[in-house]
Amino acid sequence: MEKYLIINPFGIGDALFATPVITALKNRYPGCFIGYWCNERVGGLLKNNPKIAKVFSLSRGDIKRIYKDSYLKRLTALFKLISEIRKEKFDAAFDLSLDSRYGLWSLLAGIKKRVGLDYKNRCRFLTDKICLNGSSGRHVIEYNLDVLKLINVEPEGKSPELVISEEDRGMARNILKKYGVVASDILVGMAPGGGASWGRDAIYKQWPVEKFAEVAIKAAKELGAKVVLLGSAEERPLAEVVGKMGQFIDLTGKLSLNELTAVISELKLLICNDGGLLHMAVALGVNTVSVFGPVDERVYGPYPPSERHIVIKKDLSCRPCYKDFRFTGCSNNRRCLKDITVEEVYEQVKGLLRLTSSASQ
Repeated sequence: MEKYLIINPFGIGDALFATPVITALKNRYPGCFIGYWCNERVGGLLKNNPKIAKVFSLSRGDIKRIYKDSYLKRLTALFKLISEIRKEKFDAAFDLSLDSRYGLWSLLAGIKKRVGLDYKNRCRFLTDKICLNGSSGRHVIEYNLDVLKLINVEPEGKSPELVISEEDRGMARNILKKYGVVASDILVGMAPGGGASWGRDAIYKQWPVEKFAEVAIKAAKELGAKVVLLGSAEERPLAEVVGKMGQFIDLTGKLSLNELTAVISELKLLICNDGGLLHMAVALGVNTVSVFGPVDERVYGPYPPSERHIVIKKDLSCRPCYKDFRFTGCSNNRRCLKDITVEEVYEQVKGLLRLTSSASQ
């Protein structure tokens, strides 16, 4: 039995962008054992996927954060993790981290074949590599799937995958039921945050929250939608701004990641910024209207492109200012976001809900 380890220590979107690699491996080697090495925050999202046999949810960043006051504890935690990986005796690692340290740790874990993306010649511990100098014009999923060429595997599908347990699905329905949601409701999700991976710079990914509120009000009044606000505990101030302008269901910061996933699966549509919740919705087959600012939607947008996933953006000469895996800063007062109007977003929401409604009849 072949045993493969996927390495991706980034956020929710990136974790899901690696799932087509898993699907391709399972299609080629149905009986193979697949492990996934990710960060602590996204580990729960992957544990329900029947194609993944084991999840190692502790990244370099997690170790540094958890044991920030003790170098010895960081080192101990790292070598414990490497030891756990070594026990599985993986035949090959697919390293999508763009970080030489994961290649070194895979070597220490006894994985002889280490294939992956070599960003600017930084990944010197890979045995087989595809050189990558940056990202432009192609989606991250395409770059990830390129790695399979190194072992002569052709992908049959390119869609990200997210699996929900029946327990989580039932829990989400019970939560929504407490707020008066019934199956016939037009349930629209709204996520005005920008995701955790950008930290303090998340504001540069956020369409003005007051505009989100205006769209929510129009969707409720004109379309009869029930609007549910979603996001992390850190994004509660944004939800409070929206909440002051209308009567909405506010679940921001009140759900576990698995509960959040299940709630998203119950939506007719999600309105959001570029971020992890967008990619969760796409992987779950939920319609989306997303606003993109500094990030190139061709690289990090909904994938595969579909009329059910509408991206709204402004083609300014300074955009995108997130290039080659780094944010260079904004020199144009966030015009790429501020110039997008409420009417532009609402018209797309209205059109997509009508399309969904007609398709279900």
